[in-house]
Amino acid sequence: MKKIVIAIDGFSSNGKSTMAKSLAKQIGYIYIDSGAMYRAVTLYCIQQNLFEDGKLNESKLHNEIKNIKIEFHLNKDTGAPDTYLNGEKVESAIRSMEVSSKVSIVSAIPFVRHAMVALQQKMGEAKGIVMDGRDIGTVVFPNAEMKVFVTADATIRAQRRFDELRSKGNTETTFDEVLENLKSRDHMDQTRAESPLIKADDAILLDNSHMTIDEQMQWLLEKFKQITTN
Repeated sequence: MKKIVIAIDGFSSNGKSTMAKSLAKQIGYIYIDSGAMYRAVTLYCIQQNLFEDGKLNESKLHNEIKNIKIEFHLNKDTGAPDTYLNGEKVESAIRSMEVSSKVSIVSAIPFVRHAMVALQQKMGEAKGIVMDGRDIGTVVFPNAEMKVFVTADATIRAQRRFDELRSKGNTETTFDEVLENLKSRDHMDQTRAESPLIKADDAILLDNSHMTIDEQMQWLLEKFKQITTN
């Protein structure tokens, strides 16, 4: 069976990463979380105090982008890759609300996107990968053999994110705050000048508003088999 590149794009908090990880595991592919890469850059900016009065000092980040090293290492306990920033495991830190509230600002910067896209394309040269994000099927891998664009109702996505935060012990963030953050990110992702979030013309649309994880996986596996066996 031929190896392909699978690009999964879509809105935030719609389960892209979960389905991409599960799909990669079932078909024996490598999973790469592009969103985690932008979150890692955002965390670096926070750690280095590059946000001043709510605004990002882009010139400082431009000077330091070469010092940002992002890697993925397989977690033997979970069977999934963890994100490392300059040698430090940051898988939990990059999922905080502070990072979530700033990641769209960082990911909209052209030189940041260029650096991450170059790294992502290098990772995918050998194929046999599943990558999810906002512009994987349109910019990173425009020739990917399988493209999926995932969407879901905003309220449902906010509830999923809210439940995730609660399960990790965050009892301070309210549902309304999560919903507002999600809507703000949606707007920024869709309207940014550099690589906006859009559905590729040849992407398959998946609305998972009312689908279980098992139903989504069955759908993905059927599409994968159709593409790789033809």
